Amino acid sequence: MNDDLHRIMLKGGVTSPGELKDVITMLEAVGLKEVYFGSRQDLLFPLDKSNKEQLALASKYNTVIVEKRAYQNIVSSYVCADIFDMTYWLKGSTYLYILEGFDYLPKLKINITDSKQRLVPIFSGNLNFIASESEDYWFLNVKLPHWKTAAYYPVLIYSWDIHTISKAIEAIYEDIQDVDELFFMLNKNLETNNKTIEKELNVPYLTFPYYEGMNRMGLDQYWLGLYWRNNRYDLSFLKEFCGFCLDNGIGKICITPWKSFIVKGIKIQSRTDLEKFLGQWGINIRHSQLEMNWHVPVDDLEALELKKFLVLSFDQNDISTYGLTFGLSNDSGKRSHFSSIIIEKNTPPSIVKDFTIRPTYNVLYFKNFDPNTNIYKAYAHDVDKIELPGLLMELSKNYFKQLGHIEAKKEETEKSIDQATREVYQCKSCFTVYDEVYGDTAANIEAGTLFNDLSENYSCPVCESSKSNFEKRALQVY
Repeated sequence: MNDDLHRIMLKGGVTSPGELKDVITMLEAVGLKEVYFGSRQDLLFPLDKSNKEQLALASKYNTVIVEKRAYQNIVSSYVCADIFDMTYWLKGSTYLYILEGFDYLPKLKINITDSKQRLVPIFSGNLNFIASESEDYWFLNVKLPHWKTAAYYPVLIYSWDIHTISKAIEAIYEDIQDVDELFFMLNKNLETNNKTIEKELNVPYLTFPYYEGMNRMGLDQYWLGLYWRNNRYDLSFLKEFCGFCLDNGIGKICITPWKSFIVKGIKIQSRTDLEKFLGQWGINIRHSQLEMNWHVPVDDLEALELKKFLVLSFDQNDISTYGLTFGLSNDSGKRSHFSSIIIEKNTPPSIVKDFTIRPTYNVLYFKNFDPNTNIYKAYAHDVDKIELPGLLMELSKNYFKQLGHIEAKKEETEKSIDQATREVYQCKSCFTVYDEVYGDTAANIEAGTLFNDLSENYSCPVCESSKSNFEKRALQVY
């Protein structure tokens, strides 16, 4: 993603047509024609910092523009409430009350979600609040920025304590080393209405939903999902759309993490006028899921072209990807994605930084093709672009082959996490791995040779970095 983009935070991905219209007016006043949606349900746009006149115009509107990447938007599955399956007690209004309590800009990533939906990522935050079966109580899955692994908070969190606990963690998290210490510190400093965990969290496997078009919502309402291929949303269209929503009593507009938006509560008598409105703007509301199940970096033309190439290959070969999701990433090794399958672009070795070379890619996928397992599996390393369609088609077929057999007992999953790792050594310059199991045939080093037994003259076979430039890492193996 382009780190120079400015952001407008929409807590939980929720805004009103009036609020969004004011934002659009502000963006138009600084000369912008379009806006991007971010993966954390925020708005992103370029703004020239040196243009004082633009910034002065922007300041006239009651909108906070965030430049620093340190601050994070709150993610929520409010967008799914009342249109997809949900925990019985969790209503759209519950999300809104919780979000209203946040009176600060978080630096930690906070997710507030229902485990019975798949549209919004559950475990992609630092603080992941997940609805439990006990009314108005939530599990808290914690993975602070300096922690290597996530852990569950030992009690359930009351709905109306979520903002208080989040703010308290924000103030102390840098010095907290584990969840037990976190629990001790919060209990010491806060009066909260916690509840004992009687039943462990079960996140069911769900296929990815189709989220576009006009769809039934109850007996007399509809919901509408809109998606743009290039994530460049025309401000003039959005402004008129907000006007339509205001004229037809539509109270909320929801941004999804898939860089699209959903509007709920469309009255049955408004449907014809809405279809006419969309038709006059030439809006397509029936994209193939081959296109819609992709997570692509914002404002990245190269990634967008790669997606088009791969989607075209799927289409030409008549390959189904129903229920699967794909993500493109320029951050090799980041491991914070929420797509079933991830295509990572490798960072070129520093030794060739001044030359133009063909990029290579890694293909990874989650255990059971379910991002909620948080267990990555490697499928291919350092492959050329032309090899990607075939590899992804193979994975797609593997997905359908095992579909229906992907439920595993929790204790078996935890056991596999403990046992399915081994240590390897990775070059910090070009990310080449030395695996003691295989050795290094190019350097005539036999399989089973320990890294510590290598000569001090050993160097990376790709970028020729010294042995001291390698660092120990854990590798998932299956």
